[in-house]
Amino acid sequence: MTVIPIRKLGDPVLRERAVPVTDFDAELAALVGDLRETLTDSAGAGLAAPQLGVGLRVFVWSPKLTDDGGPDHLVNPVVDFPDEEEQDGLEGCLSIPGVYLDTVRRMNVVAKGFTVKGDPIQVVGDGILARCIQHETDHLDGVLFIDRLTSAQRERWMATLRAAAWYDENSMMGIKQSPHR
Repeated sequence: MTVIPIRKLGDPVLRERAVPVTDFDAELAALVGDLRETLTDSAGAGLAAPQLGVGLRVFVWSPKLTDDGGPDHLVNPVVDFPDEEEQDGLEGCLSIPGVYLDTVRRMNVVAKGFTVKGDPIQVVGDGILARCIQHETDHLDGVLFIDRLTSAQRERWMATLRAAAWYDENSMMGIKQSPHR
């Protein structure tokens, strides 16, 4: 497994909708391994394949988010929400380093998909795991957490962003709307 450089805001792959995985093979297993290794190295909560420049619908999350030794990845996830309860809290992104903003997400999530071996799986999460699954699923749709900001939040964020050492105004792309309710 290899630590891969994480793509940053402005990289076009972060704004593209990832395609479904069709081959559950050694190449997919290697990708999941690279995602795990890169996530561990970066000390993040989750990481999606587009953040490594791979346009496939797969992501991993930190095993620290689940204490039951359960799965730590989903392939071709489909997300549903069992209720309307929301959570509001700080959220960050490895592709937008150093920026943490209040972001509203659903409190509870049910995600269905597949393991790296192609076995069907369902993950039920709340709190931080639910936030992570929603965040990473957004990545698979080309949506970043900054797209969920209010106008006032966006203005404050832009000031913070312009001050970031890695910011490049020429590579900025427009705000997208999440397809998830």
